[in-house]
Amino acid sequence: MASDSVNHITFTEVDETNHPAATYIYSESPLPTTSQGDASKTSGRIDVMNLSSSISSWSLASLLNLLTDVFLPAGYPHSVSDDYAPYQIFDSLQAFSSSIAGLLSSRAVLQGVGVGNANASPTSALLLHILQDSSGRVATILFAHRVGTALEPECKMYRLTADVFNDVAMVLDCLSPMVPAGVGRVAVLSTASVLRAMCGVAGGSSKASLSAHFSRWGNLAEVNAKDSSQETIISLIGMLVCFVPNCLYALQSLTKMQVGSFVVSRVTSYVATWIVLILLLTLHLALNYAAVRSVQMTSLNKQRANIVFSALFDSDPGFTIDGFDSNYPTEGREKEIEHVQAKWCTLSPAEVAKRERIFEMDGRLKWTSTAFYPPRAHKLGFCRIGISVQEFLISSSSHMSSTSLKTYLPIFRLTSIFKEESYILALHCVNRTWHAGIILKNTSNIETQLKAWAHALLAARVLSIPTSESETQTDTAYIIDVISKTLRFLNENDRCSRYILALAHAGWDVSVGALETRSRRRVICDN
Repeated sequence: MASDSVNHITFTEVDETNHPAATYIYSESPLPTTSQGDASKTSGRIDVMNLSSSISSWSLASLLNLLTDVFLPAGYPHSVSDDYAPYQIFDSLQAFSSSIAGLLSSRAVLQGVGVGNANASPTSALLLHILQDSSGRVATILFAHRVGTALEPECKMYRLTADVFNDVAMVLDCLSPMVPAGVGRVAVLSTASVLRAMCGVAGGSSKASLSAHFSRWGNLAEVNAKDSSQETIISLIGMLVCFVPNCLYALQSLTKMQVGSFVVSRVTSYVATWIVLILLLTLHLALNYAAVRSVQMTSLNKQRANIVFSALFDSDPGFTIDGFDSNYPTEGREKEIEHVQAKWCTLSPAEVAKRERIFEMDGRLKWTSTAFYPPRAHKLGFCRIGISVQEFLISSSSHMSSTSLKTYLPIFRLTSIFKEESYILALHCVNRTWHAGIILKNTSNIETQLKAWAHALLAARVLSIPTSESETQTDTAYIIDVISKTLRFLNENDRCSRYILALAHAGWDVSVGALETRSRRRVICDN
Protein backbone atom coordinates (compact mmCIF):
# COMPACT_ATOMS: atom_id res chain seq x y z
CA MET A 1 0.00 0.00 0.00
CA ALA A 2 1.59 3.27 -1.14
CA SER A 3 1.98 6.03 1.48
CA ASP A 4 0.08 9.29 1.00
CA SER A 5 2.22 12.07 -0.52
CA VAL A 6 2.30 15.51 1.15
CA ASN A 7 3.06 18.71 -0.79
CA HIS A 8 4.47 21.87 0.81
CA ILE A 9 4.46 25.53 -0.28
CA THR A 10 6.28 28.14 1.78
CA PHE A 11 5.33 31.84 1.75
CA THR A 12 7.81 34.22 3.37
CA GLU A 13 6.48 37.66 4.26
CA VAL A 14 9.04 40.50 4.30
CA ASP A 15 8.90 44.06 5.55
CA GLU A 16 10.00 47.30 3.85
CA THR A 17 13.69 46.44 4.23
CA ASN A 18 13.20 42.92 2.77
CA HIS A 19 13.68 41.31 6.18
CA PRO A 20 11.50 38.23 6.94
CA ALA A 21 8.54 39.08 9.17
CA ALA A 22 6.52 35.84 9.04
CA THR A 23 6.53 32.46 7.31
CA TYR A 24 3.45 30.54 6.12
CA ILE A 25 3.83 26.84 5.30
CA TYR A 26 0.99 25.25 3.34
CA SER A 27 0.75 21.47 3.48
CA GLU A 28 -1.57 19.50 1.23
CA SER A 29 -2.36 15.83 1.40
CA PRO A 30 -5.09 13.71 -0.26
CA LEU A 31 -8.11 12.67 1.77
CA PRO A 32 -8.57 8.99 2.55
CA THR A 33 -10.18 7.06 -0.31
CA THR A 34 -13.92 6.74 0.10
CA SER A 35 -15.92 3.57 -0.36
CA GLN A 36 -16.74 4.68 -3.89
CA GLY A 37 -13.00 5.00 -4.63
CA ASP A 38 -12.98 8.83 -5.01
CA ALA A 39 -9.47 10.03 -4.10
CA SER A 40 -9.56 13.39 -5.89
CA LYS A 41 -10.33 15.46 -2.79
CA THR A 42 -7.45 16.96 -0.78
CA SER A 43 -7.06 18.70 2.57
CA GLY A 44 -4.82 21.72 3.24
CA ARG A 45 -3.20 23.09 6.36
CA ILE A 46 -1.31 26.35 6.94
CA ASP A 47 1.31 26.61 9.66
CA VAL A 48 2.16 30.20 10.62
CA MET A 49 5.62 31.02 11.94
CA ASN A 50 5.41 34.67 13.00
CA LEU A 51 8.94 35.78 13.83
CA SER A 52 7.70 38.47 16.18
CA SER A 53 5.55 35.99 18.09
CA SER A 54 8.65 34.29 19.42
CA ILE A 55 9.33 37.40 21.43
CA SER A 56 7.44 37.78 24.67
CA SER A 57 4.82 40.51 24.52
CA TRP A 58 6.34 42.03 27.65
CA SER A 59 10.00 41.78 26.64
CA LEU A 60 12.30 44.74 26.11
CA ALA A 61 12.78 43.82 22.46
CA SER A 62 9.05 43.96 21.75
CA LEU A 63 8.80 47.32 23.50
CA LEU A 64 11.66 48.69 21.41
CA ASN A 65 10.02 47.39 18.26
CA LEU A 66 6.77 49.09 19.23
CA LEU A 67 8.50 52.42 19.92
CA THR A 68 10.38 52.13 16.62
CA ASP A 69 7.16 51.60 14.69
CA VAL A 70 5.41 54.50 16.44
CA PHE A 71 8.14 57.17 16.41
CA LEU A 72 10.45 56.27 13.52
CA PRO A 73 9.75 56.07 9.77
CA ALA A 74 8.89 52.68 8.33
CA GLY A 75 11.97 50.85 7.21
CA TYR A 76 14.28 52.70 9.60
CA PRO A 77 17.29 52.97 9.32
CA HIS A 78 17.32 52.11 5.61
CA SER A 79 14.54 54.55 4.67
CA VAL A 80 16.42 57.64 5.92
CA SER A 81 19.91 59.09 5.51
CA ASP A 82 22.76 58.19 7.86
CA ASP A 83 22.67 61.54 9.66
CA TYR A 84 19.00 61.18 10.63
CA ALA A 85 19.63 59.45 13.98
CA PRO A 86 22.20 61.88 15.47
CA TYR A 87 20.13 64.86 14.38
CA GLN A 88 16.93 63.49 15.91
CA ILE A 89 18.68 62.65 19.18
CA PHE A 90 19.94 66.20 19.64
CA ASP A 91 16.67 67.63 18.32
CA SER A 92 14.64 65.64 20.86
CA LEU A 93 16.87 66.71 23.76
CA GLN A 94 16.63 70.37 22.76
CA ALA A 95 12.84 70.08 22.48
CA PHE A 96 12.76 68.78 26.08
CA SER A 97 14.68 71.77 27.45
CA SER A 98 12.67 74.16 25.26
CA SER A 99 9.36 72.80 26.55
CA ILE A 100 10.32 73.44 30.17
CA ALA A 101 11.65 76.93 29.35
CA GLY A 102 8.42 77.59 27.45
CA LEU A 103 6.36 76.84 30.56
CA LEU A 104 8.38 79.32 32.58
CA SER A 105 7.92 82.02 29.93
CA SER A 106 4.20 81.23 29.68
CA ARG A 107 3.84 81.74 33.39
CA ALA A 108 5.57 85.11 33.08
CA VAL A 109 3.24 86.12 30.24
CA LEU A 110 0.19 85.23 32.32
CA GLN A 111 1.54 87.37 35.12
CA GLY A 112 2.17 90.18 32.67
CA VAL A 113 -1.40 90.19 31.37
CA GLY A 114 -2.77 90.36 34.90
CA VAL A 115 -3.46 86.78 36.06
CA GLY A 116 -3.65 86.96 39.83
CA ASN A 117 -4.16 90.72 39.82
CA ALA A 118 -7.63 91.79 40.97
CA ASN A 119 -7.31 95.10 39.12
CA ALA A 120 -6.61 93.47 35.75
CA SER A 121 -9.24 93.84 33.05
CA PRO A 122 -10.18 90.98 30.69
CA THR A 123 -10.73 93.57 27.96
CA SER A 124 -7.18 94.91 28.24
CA ALA A 125 -5.80 91.37 28.17
CA LEU A 126 -7.84 90.65 25.03
CA LEU A 127 -6.63 93.82 23.33
CA LEU A 128 -3.04 92.92 24.19
CA HIS A 129 -3.56 89.48 22.71
CA ILE A 130 -4.98 90.98 19.51
CA LEU A 131 -2.02 93.35 19.20
CA GLN A 132 0.47 90.54 19.72
CA ASP A 133 -1.28 88.30 17.23
CA SER A 134 -1.48 91.06 14.62
CA SER A 135 2.20 91.89 15.03
CA GLY A 136 3.10 88.25 14.59
CA ARG A 137 1.03 87.85 11.42
CA VAL A 138 2.56 90.94 9.81
CA ALA A 139 6.04 89.73 10.76
CA THR A 140 5.30 86.35 9.19
CA ILE A 141 4.42 87.93 5.85
CA LEU A 142 7.40 90.30 5.77
CA PHE A 143 9.96 87.76 6.95
CA ALA A 144 8.78 85.10 4.50
CA HIS A 145 9.04 87.64 1.68
CA ARG A 146 12.54 88.67 2.72
CA VAL A 147 14.19 85.26 3.24
CA GLY A 148 11.85 82.85 1.48
CA THR A 149 14.29 82.02 -1.32
CA ALA A 150 17.21 81.49 1.07
CA LEU A 151 15.47 79.12 3.46
CA GLU A 152 16.21 75.95 1.48
CA PRO A 153 19.84 76.62 0.45
CA GLU A 154 20.72 77.75 3.99
CA CYS A 155 18.39 75.44 5.91
CA LYS A 156 21.01 74.57 8.56
CA MET A 157 21.61 78.21 9.39
CA TYR A 158 17.92 79.11 9.53
CA ARG A 159 17.13 76.01 11.61
CA LEU A 160 19.46 77.32 14.33
CA THR A 161 18.38 80.91 13.77
CA ALA A 162 14.78 79.92 14.42
CA ASP A 163 15.67 78.68 17.89
CA VAL A 164 17.67 81.82 18.61
CA PHE A 165 14.54 83.84 17.79
CA ASN A 166 12.44 81.58 20.01
CA ASP A 167 14.83 81.80 22.95
CA VAL A 168 15.04 85.60 22.75
CA ALA A 169 11.23 85.67 22.71
CA MET A 170 11.19 83.58 25.89
CA VAL A 171 13.60 85.99 27.58
CA LEU A 172 11.35 88.92 26.63
CA ASP A 173 8.32 87.05 27.99
CA CYS A 174 10.05 86.61 31.32
CA LEU A 175 11.05 90.27 31.34
CA SER A 176 7.49 91.46 30.71
CA PRO A 177 6.26 91.28 34.36
CA MET A 178 9.17 93.54 35.37
CA VAL A 179 8.20 96.23 32.83
CA PRO A 180 5.55 98.71 34.03
CA ALA A 181 2.13 98.17 32.53
CA GLY A 182 1.47 100.31 29.51
CA VAL A 183 3.35 101.00 26.31
CA GLY A 184 6.57 99.42 27.55
CA ARG A 185 5.02 96.06 28.39
CA VAL A 186 3.02 96.05 25.17
CA ALA A 187 6.21 96.69 23.18
CA VAL A 188 8.06 93.87 24.93
CA LEU A 189 5.29 91.32 24.42
CA SER A 190 4.72 92.41 20.81
CA THR A 191 8.43 92.07 20.06
CA ALA A 192 8.35 88.57 21.53
CA SER A 193 5.39 87.74 19.31
CA VAL A 194 7.26 89.03 16.23
CA LEU A 195 10.30 86.91 17.07
CA ARG A 196 8.12 83.86 17.63
CA ALA A 197 6.47 84.41 14.26
CA MET A 198 9.88 84.64 12.58
CA CYS A 199 10.82 81.44 14.38
CA GLY A 200 7.77 79.74 12.91
CA VAL A 201 8.69 80.74 9.35
CA ALA A 202 12.38 79.89 9.62
CA GLY A 203 11.89 76.74 11.69
CA GLY A 204 9.02 75.28 9.70
CA SER A 205 10.58 75.84 6.29
CA SER A 206 14.08 74.72 7.25
CA LYS A 207 12.74 71.58 8.92
CA ALA A 208 10.84 70.76 5.74
CA SER A 209 14.10 70.99 3.78
CA LEU A 210 15.87 68.82 6.34
CA SER A 211 13.08 66.24 6.16
CA ALA A 212 13.45 66.15 2.37
CA HIS A 213 17.16 65.56 2.89
CA PHE A 214 16.56 62.74 5.37
CA SER A 215 13.94 60.85 3.34
CA ARG A 216 15.28 58.17 1.03
CA TRP A 217 12.23 56.16 -0.05
CA GLY A 218 9.96 59.00 -1.10
CA ASN A 219 8.63 59.02 2.46
CA LEU A 220 8.80 62.76 3.07
CA ALA A 221 5.29 62.94 4.53
CA GLU A 222 5.98 60.11 6.96
CA VAL A 223 9.31 61.60 8.08
CA ASN A 224 7.50 64.86 8.83
CA ALA A 225 4.70 63.04 10.66
CA LYS A 226 7.09 60.99 12.79
CA ASP A 227 9.10 64.11 13.60
CA SER A 228 5.90 65.71 14.90
CA SER A 229 5.23 62.62 17.01
CA GLN A 230 8.71 62.80 18.50
CA GLU A 231 8.33 66.47 19.38
CA THR A 232 4.89 65.83 20.87
CA ILE A 233 6.06 63.08 23.23
CA ILE A 234 9.14 65.06 24.26
CA SER A 235 7.07 68.16 24.97
CA LEU A 236 4.61 66.01 26.93
CA ILE A 237 7.43 64.63 29.05
CA GLY A 238 8.71 68.16 29.65
CA MET A 239 5.26 69.28 30.79
CA LEU A 240 4.94 66.29 33.10
CA VAL A 241 8.31 67.07 34.66
CA CYS A 242 6.90 70.45 35.68
CA PHE A 243 3.38 69.23 36.38
CA VAL A 244 4.10 66.27 38.68
CA PRO A 245 6.17 68.23 41.25
CA ASN A 246 3.41 70.84 41.44
CA CYS A 247 0.82 68.12 42.07
CA LEU A 248 2.99 66.62 44.78
CA TYR A 249 3.39 70.05 46.30
CA ALA A 250 -0.38 70.53 46.33
CA LEU A 251 -0.82 67.19 48.11
CA GLN A 252 1.88 67.96 50.63
CA SER A 253 -0.54 69.03 53.33
CA LEU A 254 -2.42 65.75 53.01
CA THR A 255 0.39 63.27 52.57
CA LYS A 256 3.19 65.12 54.37
CA MET A 257 5.48 64.26 51.43
CA GLN A 258 8.35 66.59 50.72
CA VAL A 259 9.04 65.20 47.24
CA GLY A 260 8.85 67.94 44.63
CA SER A 261 8.40 70.82 47.05
CA PHE A 262 12.15 71.48 46.98
CA VAL A 263 12.12 72.01 43.22
CA VAL A 264 8.95 74.07 43.07
CA SER A 265 9.87 76.36 45.93
CA ARG A 266 13.08 77.36 44.15
CA VAL A 267 11.57 77.99 40.73
CA THR A 268 8.90 80.41 41.87
CA SER A 269 11.24 83.28 42.76
CA TYR A 270 12.62 85.63 40.11
CA VAL A 271 16.24 84.62 40.78
CA ALA A 272 15.53 80.91 40.55
CA THR A 273 13.38 81.39 37.47
CA TRP A 274 16.13 83.29 35.64
CA ILE A 275 18.83 80.83 36.64
CA VAL A 276 16.80 77.87 35.42
CA LEU A 277 15.73 79.74 32.29
CA ILE A 278 19.30 80.69 31.33
CA LEU A 279 20.54 77.15 31.93
CA LEU A 280 17.70 75.68 29.86
CA LEU A 281 18.15 78.14 26.99
CA THR A 282 21.92 77.57 26.97
CA LEU A 283 21.34 73.83 26.81
CA HIS A 284 18.68 74.36 24.17
CA LEU A 285 20.97 76.31 21.83
CA ALA A 286 23.93 74.00 22.45
CA LEU A 287 21.87 70.94 21.52
CA ASN A 288 20.46 72.71 18.48
CA TYR A 289 23.95 73.60 17.34
CA ALA A 290 25.05 69.97 17.77
CA ALA A 291 21.97 68.84 15.83
CA VAL A 292 22.57 71.01 12.78
CA ARG A 293 26.30 70.26 12.87
CA SER A 294 25.51 66.57 12.52
CA VAL A 295 23.54 67.11 9.30
CA GLN A 296 25.45 66.28 6.11
CA MET A 297 23.69 68.19 3.36
CA THR A 298 24.32 66.94 -0.17
CA SER A 299 23.35 70.14 -2.00
CA LEU A 300 26.02 72.68 -2.90
CA ASN A 301 25.18 76.08 -1.48
CA LYS A 302 27.64 78.97 -1.65
CA GLN A 303 29.73 78.00 1.35
CA ARG A 304 29.92 74.32 0.48
CA ALA A 305 30.74 75.20 -3.15
CA ASN A 306 33.65 77.33 -1.88
CA ILE A 307 35.00 74.41 0.12
CA VAL A 308 34.74 71.69 -2.54
CA PHE A 309 36.02 73.82 -5.42
CA SER A 310 38.92 75.13 -3.34
CA ALA A 311 39.94 71.54 -2.63
CA LEU A 312 39.60 70.60 -6.30
CA PHE A 313 41.68 73.54 -7.50
CA ASP A 314 44.37 72.97 -4.84
CA SER A 315 44.69 69.29 -5.72
CA ASP A 316 44.67 69.78 -9.49
CA PRO A 317 48.30 69.51 -10.71
CA GLY A 318 47.35 71.61 -13.71
CA PHE A 319 46.50 74.59 -11.49
CA THR A 320 49.12 77.07 -10.32
CA ILE A 321 48.49 80.65 -9.30
CA ASP A 322 51.53 81.94 -11.15
CA GLY A 323 50.41 80.08 -14.25
CA PHE A 324 47.87 82.77 -15.12
CA ASP A 325 50.41 85.32 -16.28
CA SER A 326 50.91 86.58 -19.80
CA ASN A 327 52.70 83.36 -20.76
CA TYR A 328 49.86 81.09 -19.75
CA PRO A 329 49.62 78.34 -22.40
CA THR A 330 46.39 78.12 -24.30
CA GLU A 331 46.94 75.03 -26.43
CA GLY A 332 48.42 71.58 -26.20
CA ARG A 333 47.36 70.85 -22.57
CA GLU A 334 44.61 68.33 -23.29
CA LYS A 335 46.85 65.27 -22.88
CA GLU A 336 48.22 66.64 -19.61
CA ILE A 337 44.74 67.01 -18.12
CA GLU A 338 43.83 63.41 -18.86
CA HIS A 339 46.49 62.17 -16.41
CA VAL A 340 45.72 64.40 -13.41
CA GLN A 341 42.06 63.66 -12.72
CA ALA A 342 42.95 60.77 -10.42
CA LYS A 343 44.78 63.21 -8.12
CA TRP A 344 41.80 65.50 -7.59
CA CYS A 345 40.61 65.86 -4.00
CA THR A 346 36.82 65.52 -4.05
CA LEU A 347 35.50 66.10 -0.56
CA SER A 348 32.42 64.14 0.49
CA PRO A 349 29.37 65.71 2.19
CA ALA A 350 30.54 64.27 5.52
CA GLU A 351 33.96 65.92 5.19
CA VAL A 352 32.48 69.26 4.19
CA ALA A 353 29.99 69.13 7.09
CA LYS A 354 32.94 69.16 9.50
CA ARG A 355 34.44 72.24 7.84
CA GLU A 356 31.45 74.44 7.09
CA ARG A 357 30.19 77.10 9.47
CA ILE A 358 26.57 77.32 10.51
CA PHE A 359 26.51 81.12 10.25
CA GLU A 360 28.23 82.43 7.13
CA MET A 361 27.77 85.79 5.44
CA ASP A 362 25.69 85.39 2.31
CA GLY A 363 27.69 85.41 -0.91
CA ARG A 364 31.15 85.35 0.65
CA LEU A 365 33.97 84.07 -1.55
CA LYS A 366 36.32 82.10 0.66
CA TRP A 367 39.24 79.91 -0.39
CA THR A 368 39.72 76.98 2.00
CA SER A 369 43.29 75.76 1.63
CA THR A 370 43.79 72.03 2.21
CA ALA A 371 47.55 72.42 2.62
CA PHE A 372 47.05 73.06 6.34
CA TYR A 373 45.30 71.14 9.11
CA PRO A 374 42.90 72.33 10.17
CA PRO A 375 42.22 73.89 6.75
CA ARG A 376 42.68 77.65 6.60
CA ALA A 377 40.09 79.89 4.99
CA HIS A 378 41.15 83.00 3.07
CA LYS A 379 38.48 85.62 2.60
CA LEU A 380 38.58 86.89 -0.96
CA GLY A 381 35.42 88.95 -1.28
CA PHE A 382 31.78 88.55 -2.19
CA CYS A 383 29.79 87.27 -5.14
CA ARG A 384 26.19 87.75 -6.23
CA ILE A 385 24.74 85.25 -8.67
CA GLY A 386 21.59 85.49 -10.77
CA ILE A 387 21.39 89.27 -10.42
CA SER A 388 19.71 91.76 -12.74
CA VAL A 389 21.59 93.69 -15.43
CA GLN A 390 21.20 96.88 -13.42
CA GLU A 391 22.79 95.28 -10.34
CA PHE A 392 25.52 93.88 -12.58
CA LEU A 393 26.40 97.31 -13.96
CA ILE A 394 25.67 99.55 -10.98
CA SER A 395 28.83 98.55 -9.11
CA SER A 396 31.05 99.97 -11.85
CA SER A 397 28.91 102.95 -12.85
CA SER A 398 29.82 106.54 -12.17
CA HIS A 399 26.50 108.10 -13.05
CA MET A 400 22.95 106.86 -13.18
CA SER A 401 19.78 108.67 -14.13
CA SER A 402 16.24 107.41 -14.36
CA THR A 403 16.72 106.22 -17.93
CA SER A 404 20.49 105.84 -18.49
CA LEU A 405 23.52 104.30 -16.84
CA LYS A 406 27.16 105.08 -17.46
CA THR A 407 29.57 102.19 -16.90
CA TYR A 408 33.27 101.55 -17.44
CA LEU A 409 32.83 97.81 -17.95
CA PRO A 410 33.93 96.65 -21.41
CA ILE A 411 30.58 95.05 -22.20
CA PHE A 412 31.50 94.05 -25.76
CA ARG A 413 34.65 92.35 -24.51
CA LEU A 414 32.77 90.49 -21.77
CA THR A 415 29.97 89.32 -24.05
CA SER A 416 32.60 88.10 -26.51
CA ILE A 417 34.44 86.12 -23.82
CA PHE A 418 31.23 84.51 -22.59
CA LYS A 419 29.59 84.13 -25.99
CA GLU A 420 29.57 80.33 -25.71
CA GLU A 421 28.74 80.32 -21.99
CA SER A 422 25.39 80.60 -20.22
CA TYR A 423 26.61 83.28 -17.81
CA ILE A 424 28.66 86.49 -17.71
CA LEU A 425 31.11 87.26 -14.89
CA ALA A 426 32.64 90.59 -13.88
CA LEU A 427 34.82 91.56 -10.90
CA HIS A 428 35.95 94.83 -9.37
CA CYS A 429 37.97 95.72 -6.29
CA VAL A 430 36.77 97.89 -3.42
CA ASN A 431 39.12 98.46 -0.49
CA ARG A 432 41.17 95.34 -1.34
CA THR A 433 38.04 93.20 -1.40
CA TRP A 434 36.90 91.62 -4.63
CA HIS A 435 33.25 91.86 -5.57
CA ALA A 436 31.93 89.56 -8.29
CA GLY A 437 28.66 89.75 -10.17
CA ILE A 438 27.21 86.94 -12.25
CA ILE A 439 24.49 87.32 -14.86
CA LEU A 440 22.75 84.06 -15.76
CA LYS A 441 21.41 83.73 -19.27
CA ASN A 442 18.07 82.11 -19.95
CA THR A 443 19.92 78.99 -21.18
CA SER A 444 21.58 78.40 -17.82
CA ASN A 445 21.07 75.30 -15.68
CA ILE A 446 22.41 73.93 -12.39
CA GLU A 447 25.76 72.97 -13.90
CA THR A 448 26.05 76.48 -15.33
CA GLN A 449 25.56 77.98 -11.87
CA LEU A 450 28.20 75.74 -10.33
CA LYS A 451 30.65 76.59 -13.12
CA ALA A 452 29.95 80.30 -12.74
CA TRP A 453 30.57 80.17 -8.99
CA ALA A 454 33.76 78.14 -9.45
CA HIS A 455 34.92 80.68 -12.04
CA ALA A 456 34.25 83.61 -9.69
CA LEU A 457 36.13 81.86 -6.86
CA LEU A 458 39.09 81.03 -9.10
CA ALA A 459 39.31 84.52 -10.63
CA ALA A 460 39.11 86.20 -7.21
CA ARG A 461 41.84 83.90 -5.92
CA VAL A 462 44.17 84.74 -8.81
CA LEU A 463 43.46 88.46 -8.54
CA SER A 464 44.06 88.46 -4.77
CA ILE A 465 47.67 87.29 -5.19
CA PRO A 466 50.09 90.25 -5.38
CA THR A 467 51.90 90.53 -8.71
CA SER A 468 55.14 92.17 -9.71
CA GLU A 469 53.07 94.97 -11.24
CA SER A 470 50.68 95.55 -8.35
CA GLU A 471 49.63 98.92 -9.69
CA THR A 472 47.97 97.20 -12.67
CA GLN A 473 46.24 94.52 -10.58
CA THR A 474 42.99 96.49 -10.32
CA ASP A 475 43.16 97.76 -13.87
CA THR A 476 40.11 96.79 -15.90
CA ALA A 477 42.18 95.32 -18.74
CA TYR A 478 44.12 93.12 -16.31
CA ILE A 479 40.93 91.91 -14.61
CA ILE A 480 39.32 91.04 -17.93
CA ASP A 481 42.48 89.19 -18.95
CA VAL A 482 42.38 87.09 -15.77
CA ILE A 483 38.68 86.35 -16.30
CA SER A 484 39.42 85.17 -19.83
CA LYS A 485 42.36 82.97 -18.82
CA THR A 486 40.59 81.37 -15.88
CA LEU A 487 37.62 80.58 -18.11
CA ARG A 488 39.98 78.98 -20.61
CA PHE A 489 41.44 76.93 -17.76
CA LEU A 490 38.00 75.65 -16.76
CA ASN A 491 37.12 74.79 -20.36
CA GLU A 492 40.30 72.86 -21.14
CA ASN A 493 39.26 69.34 -22.05
CA ASP A 494 35.90 70.06 -20.35
CA ARG A 495 37.64 70.36 -16.98
CA CYS A 496 34.74 71.96 -15.07
CA SER A 497 32.29 69.29 -16.22
CA ARG A 498 34.74 66.68 -14.96
CA TYR A 499 34.89 68.50 -11.64
CA ILE A 500 31.12 68.36 -11.32
CA LEU A 501 31.02 64.69 -12.36
CA ALA A 502 33.64 63.90 -9.70
CA LEU A 503 31.53 65.69 -7.09
CA ALA A 504 28.48 63.65 -8.11
CA HIS A 505 30.50 60.44 -7.63
CA ALA A 506 31.55 61.71 -4.17
CA GLY A 507 27.90 61.87 -3.09
CA TRP A 508 26.87 65.41 -4.00
CA ASP A 509 23.48 66.06 -5.55
CA VAL A 510 24.51 68.33 -8.42
CA SER A 511 20.96 68.41 -9.77
CA VAL A 512 19.76 70.65 -6.92
CA GLY A 513 20.30 74.39 -7.25
CA ALA A 514 21.24 75.96 -3.92
CA LEU A 515 23.37 78.94 -4.94
CA GLU A 516 20.63 81.52 -5.47
CA THR A 517 19.22 82.96 -2.25
CA ARG A 518 17.31 85.86 -3.78
CA SER A 519 14.66 86.15 -6.45
CA ARG A 520 16.37 84.97 -9.58
CA ARG A 521 16.85 86.90 -12.81
CA ARG A 522 17.69 85.56 -16.28
CA VAL A 523 18.99 87.52 -19.25
CA ILE A 524 18.60 87.08 -22.99
CA CYS A 525 21.78 88.38 -24.63
CA ASP A 526 21.36 89.42 -28.26
CA ASN A 527 24.62 90.47 -29.92
